[in-house]
Amino acid sequence: MQLRHILIKVDDQDKALAFYTSVLGFVKKRDYDGGQARWLTVVSPDQADGAELVLEPNRDAPARAAQKALHDAHFPAALITCRDIQADYDRLAGRGVKFLGPPRRMGPVSAAFFDDTCGNVIVMAEQPG
Repeated sequence: MQLRHILIKVDDQDKALAFYTSVLGFVKKRDYDGGQARWLTVVSPDQADGAELVLEPNRDAPARAAQKALHDAHFPAALITCRDIQADYDRLAGRGVKFLGPPRRMGPVSAAFFDDTCGNVIVMAEQPG
């Protein structure tokens, strides 16, 4: 078995695509009409054949309520990794990313939380070692 797709609920797919590609630097992999919903995914430019992040529209009231509660409590919807958290923090902050605070140590890793502008909190963590 393989982990191929990770779903994240977004309030607007076009806005999410712009944020995840133009701001964070991911690459659009798939974008087509999936019937009742648009199938839209992005991948890391370093792992084009790796797991795809599905930017799924958040249409249902219970899912929107859950997303808002998690966002308001600063519970991350996804975790992305980086090699140099301070450099990526500075680069992304310069692109307008709204961090919830500077990078901080959390056990063996350093992490920083940010708002993806689409209803989610994302955590960026530096890979140890």
